[in-house]
Amino acid sequence: MYRFSFRAAALLAGLPLFLSAADAPPRTWIDPDTGHRIVRLTDEPGSASLYFNQNGYTADGKEMVYTTPEGISALNLETRAAHPVVKGRVRIIVTGHKTQNVYYIRDNTVCSTDVDSLVTREIAKLPPRGSVATVNADETLLAGAYIVGDGPDYNANRSISAQTLEQPRNKGQMMEERLAAHLLMGLFTINIRTGEIKTIHGSTDWLNHLEFSPTDPTLLMFCHEGPWHKVDRIWTMRTDGSHVTKVHTRTMAMEIFGHEFWAPDGKTIWYDLQTPRGEVFWLAGYNVETGARTWYHLERNEWSIHFNVTRDGKLFCGDGGDPGQVAHAPDGQWIYLFRPELIPNRGLEDKSFVSPGVLHAERLVNMSKHKYQLEPNVSFTPDQKWVVFRSNMFGPTYAFAVEIAKAQ
Repeated sequence: MYRFSFRAAALLAGLPLFLSAADAPPRTWIDPDTGHRIVRLTDEPGSASLYFNQNGYTADGKEMVYTTPEGISALNLETRAAHPVVKGRVRIIVTGHKTQNVYYIRDNTVCSTDVDSLVTREIAKLPPRGSVATVNADETLLAGAYIVGDGPDYNANRSISAQTLEQPRNKGQMMEERLAAHLLMGLFTINIRTGEIKTIHGSTDWLNHLEFSPTDPTLLMFCHEGPWHKVDRIWTMRTDGSHVTKVHTRTMAMEIFGHEFWAPDGKTIWYDLQTPRGEVFWLAGYNVETGARTWYHLERNEWSIHFNVTRDGKLFCGDGGDPGQVAHAPDGQWIYLFRPELIPNRGLEDKSFVSPGVLHAERLVNMSKHKYQLEPNVSFTPDQKWVVFRSNMFGPTYAFAVEIAKAQ
């Protein structure tokens, strides 16, 4: 329904793909290695699209919310006009599925601002050592986690400066230390209307990566965080604390799974699965209504740090990875489009079987100049015609989009 308008921009097909950091990045060009048109969406150095599982698009599908060193801004996806929404050092949470609100944390307070009217309200103060990560489908509840008591704070809030967009170089060591600490944690909800806080789950496991279902206001996904080969990562629960359910059970040593995300219809949880770690690669799906499982195989070079899916569920995308990532891919630095294909079952029918398939990959963007300490974090635009990602291929970080259809 909504489409970027680039007719006014000159097509820079002959422009060299990569410029020095001192030069202004091009507004648009065609990748000579893929034939796909790329556009730079943001103007501010240090600006970025959101993390791959954070909804970054307004409920009406017309605007994309993004971060800048000065705060939060919104971009009209048709006109490409941008305007500031929140100024100052804040940490963005997510945009709403029902209203035009963007939710964020300023200091120790959860707030919301309407992207269009800029009407702002303070919702609630966070509990000590707590943070909020997600809002539910009807925007009645927020959910987050807090650490009980004193001690090292591995979950300290991060600002949105360009530096903290990058993964810390000691992340692996931090993950090991945090898992071993077994700090008592609580999951909690905040009533958006009243500000009431309720603790709904407690654990000495590291609780993280919370994400509400985009369609069911009472269904929350969370993870047991840590090095993936040492944790049973993916779980769901109801907002009253009931029905705590493990999504995936390991069947071999060094099997890993994570970077889970919801399909837009709220029926499937998708996640990166490796059997074992760094050797065999799948994009795995779990249907929360039926328990049915689907695994799509992909090659080493096609493995991606993050994946995402269109609203109709027909296409996937991935942000690739450099040789230093878990797949050790020699040629994996690409933004990918994937077309899924299930393998026909000509054998035994058993509802407990996994439905296998393959992902057919198409390269969209050459990311060889991108430094993968900054994860690209791909997402589809609401019209399903573009893949949005963040990149430092020109030096500073900006948000970009690549058109799924090849340039004519």
